[in-house]
Amino acid sequence: MNWLKKHGHWLLTMYVAFVFIQSLFFKFAGSPETVYIFQGKLDPWAASLGFAGVFAPGGIFSAKVVGSFELIASVLLLAGAALSTQRILQVLGAALGLGVISGAIFFHLFTPLGVAVVNTDGSSDGGELFALACGVWLACAALLWIRRSTWVPLLARLAGRQAQL
Repeated sequence: MNWLKKHGHWLLTMYVAFVFIQSLFFKFAGSPETVYIFQGKLDPWAASLGFAGVFAPGGIFSAKVVGSFELIASVLLLAGAALSTQRILQVLGAALGLGVISGAIFFHLFTPLGVAVVNTDGSSDGGELFALACGVWLACAALLWIRRSTWVPLLARLAGRQAQL
């Protein structure tokens, strides 16, 4: 138990970084799966709500933008885990990862994308992307809980300063 308490954050960090980093190729190379998800499913859905182009290349939620935030979160997580004096980096990475993956989970649940993504060839991923997203969400939330002694006092100090203004 002592080992897990001391080093468990590495397991969570490596899981999140693995999921995020392995998806970068698909997002940055414009793979058919990624194009189908972002441009074939999500962008038409957003357009039906009056937000055309937000998931298209160059859009605010394009695959490359999402991938860039996943890369930044991964770097912050790994740097914060490796540098014991800079745990705040791990907190920032976990918070960013939690935000990004919360968006992914939302779009799986509440858009035509669905939990089990049906690919262009008609095959289904069987919910694999959704399951990985849920795992990343849990890992990021657990990292924030583990590192609460790093960020809770910062928020308390900020809240105190705000109250004094």
